[in-house]
Amino acid sequence: MTRTHRTAVPLLLALGLALPMILPIATAEAASPTPTATRSVAQADVGTQLELPRPTGPFAVGLSTLHLVDTGRPDPWVPAAGPRQLMVSVFYPARRGTGEPAPYMTTEEAALLLERKAPGAGIQPEAVSGTRSWARTDARPTPGRFPLVLLSPGFTMPRSTLTSLAEDLASRGYVVALVNHTYEDSGTTFPDGRTLACVVCDSIPGGWPVVNQSRAKDVSFVIDQLTNRQSPWQHHHMIDPGRIGMAGHSVGGSAAASAMTADKRVRAGVDMDGTFDIPVPATGLDHRPFLLLGTQSVHAPGNDASWDQAWANLDGWKRWLTVEGTDHVSFTDLPLLASQLNVPIPDATISAERSAAITRAYVAAFFDLHLKGLPQPLLDGPSQANPEVTFQHP
Repeated sequence: MTRTHRTAVPLLLALGLALPMILPIATAEAASPTPTATRSVAQADVGTQLELPRPTGPFAVGLSTLHLVDTGRPDPWVPAAGPRQLMVSVFYPARRGTGEPAPYMTTEEAALLLERKAPGAGIQPEAVSGTRSWARTDARPTPGRFPLVLLSPGFTMPRSTLTSLAEDLASRGYVVALVNHTYEDSGTTFPDGRTLACVVCDSIPGGWPVVNQSRAKDVSFVIDQLTNRQSPWQHHHMIDPGRIGMAGHSVGGSAAASAMTADKRVRAGVDMDGTFDIPVPATGLDHRPFLLLGTQSVHAPGNDASWDQAWANLDGWKRWLTVEGTDHVSFTDLPLLASQLNVPIPDATISAERSAAITRAYVAAFFDLHLKGLPQPLLDGPSQANPEVTFQHP
C-alpha cells in the first residue's frame, strides 16, 4: 500500500535554494499579545513580496488568535508540560475597511520551519513570516450566524500553511478554526513568548493512529470552546453549532474521519491527500458526507488501499476526486510561495495558482452543499472547466 508522505521535504529543500537570494521582507507581528514590529517596510526596499491569492467570496476576512488550555487533559506528547495547550486561528466574515493587516506567522515560527526543512541554507525567516495574507485582526464581524469549519494541517506543518483555504472559506461565509497541534508541527508561538518546537516529528510514540486520536480530541475541545456561552472567543455568537464540518491535509485529513467517528457534532468531512491511519469504521459515519480529494498519482483507485477501504465503508454522500498534475503539498500554501520564487515543485505539473483554485472551489462546494444546503453542480460530475479533476467511482 502506498502511504502519502507528510513532511513536504522536497519542496522546502527547493525553497531553501531560492530564499537566500531574497532580502528580508518584513517583520511579522507575533501571534500573541506581545508587542512586536509591524510589516511596514516599503515595497521598493525589500524586493519580492510573497503573497497569498485574494479570497474569492463577498466578505472581508477577520482573524482572532486564541490560546486554549484543556485543563482536563494532559499533553499527550509532553505530559510534564501539564494540560494540553493549543493555538487556534479563527477566521470569520468581517466588515470591509475594519481591522489591521494580520501576520502570516511569527518570525520564530518561520525560523523553526526553515530550520527543520532547510537547515544551513541561510534563509531569512522574515521572508516567510512576512508573506502577505488577507485577514485583518480586530475586524468587525458581519452580522449573522455561520457554519463552523475546522482545519487541521499536515504533520510537521504549521497551521499557517492552510491560511489561503481558511481565508477563502471565511470570505464565503464560514467561521474557520485553523488548529495547531502542539509538538506535532515545526513550531508554534504562545502568548507568553515561548515558541514550542516539534517533539514527535522524528519519532511518534504509538505511531500514526495515536496522532489521529490526539487530533480528534483537540478538535472536540476546540468545538467545546467555540460553541459554549462562556467561550473565550468574543464573536462566538456568529457560530451555528448545528452546522460544523472539518477538513484537513495529509494526517489532518485522516484525522477528519477520526474526529467524525468520535464526535457526532462534526457533520461533514474532507480528507485532502492523507492516508487513513485509522480505517473508516465498517459501520460507516452515520450517513454523514465525506469528500476524498487527492493527487491522481497517489490516490487513484488501487494506489492507496486505505482510500479503497474508506470508499467501501463510507455510508453517506461521498465523492472521490483526484487532481492530475498535483503534488502532495499542492493542497497547501507552500506551492503558492514557491511559485513566486520561480522554484519548481517536484511532481507538480499544474501551477500553484491553479491547484489552489481547484482546492478552494471543491472544498467550498462540499461545505456549501452539506452545511448550507446550497445545490452544487460542481460536485455532480466532471466539468469542462476543471479537466484536471477526475471523479472516481462515479
